[in-house]
Amino acid sequence: MPTFRFVAVCALVAAVAFAACGSPSSGSSGSKRRLSIATGGTGGVFYPYGGGIAKIITEHLPNTEATAEVTAASVDNLKFLKQGNSDLAFTMADMAQDAVTGRDVFSDFGKVPVRTLAVLYSSYSHLVARADAGISGITDLRGRVVSTGAAGSGTTVIARRMLQAAGLDPSRDIREQSLGVAQSVDAIKDGKIDAFFWNGGLPTASILDLVNTPGVKANFIPTDTHLPRLEQMFGPSLYYRDIIPKATYNNDAEIPVVAVANLLVASEEMPEALAHDITQVLFDQQAELAAIHPQAKTLSLKSALSGSPVPFHPGAIRFYRERNVWTAQ
Repeated sequence: MPTFRFVAVCALVAAVAFAACGSPSSGSSGSKRRLSIATGGTGGVFYPYGGGIAKIITEHLPNTEATAEVTAASVDNLKFLKQGNSDLAFTMADMAQDAVTGRDVFSDFGKVPVRTLAVLYSSYSHLVARADAGISGITDLRGRVVSTGAAGSGTTVIARRMLQAAGLDPSRDIREQSLGVAQSVDAIKDGKIDAFFWNGGLPTASILDLVNTPGVKANFIPTDTHLPRLEQMFGPSLYYRDIIPKATYNNDAEIPVVAVANLLVASEEMPEALAHDITQVLFDQQAELAAIHPQAKTLSLKSALSGSPVPFHPGAIRFYRERNVWTAQ
């Protein structure tokens, strides 16, 4: 049985948009096709972005109703895709590569027949610490209480990889907590943890809440220091250096971080025509997506093809060929 609880939200648009009710196995009235989109926690970017995609699919694909589901994010999303509990999923590129090859956290679960529809945007590896904790780098986390992300999330995997790249053993050298970003922010406010990792887009709503909370001060710690070691461990094409602009969270300077691409993926079994139409609606309705979450402004025909370590779905390839941007053989 699935390990997550579907959260149904009525389709509407506000500063963020949430999609309407149901799951792949639920019945529907008439002949409507029901699609489930596995996203992430409510405090991150996957969920509101996924809610926006669910909304435009529901409004612009005939006889189709899509739903954004709250999950623990990348790792669980890919498992749900294989199990048939989800039709589309958000995932970080490194987790998609592990899934399609059946390695690391997927070694017992098995290979996932995943195919990319689009590279959506970059995830930035935030490391946020209490201002009074004396933490200026990853190596300073030794002996500290640190959240490495919710169980089943890509954040946990990349956090542990960065700790290992810095010479720390996550099981011995830190007091590890497994909290989602919203819970991590609450724990920082309450002084229950010293720091937390979060891998997500910009801005992340929960972190905005943290920096705008009176009387609470937090520092953003650079995470790019050990990127060369990460590249040695996992190859040169997954992780890259990027910056969190200082205006994003009202910092005094840019924060250099490790980044990884985020993908919208489907099972290889998705019908070619449906994969084509979903990919097309992403671009035809991009302005509406960007109004729901600003991260969608970065979506482009060029960037959508750059950074996926797994094959594209034939339906998506047909769309990109129609737009004269597909150059792969």
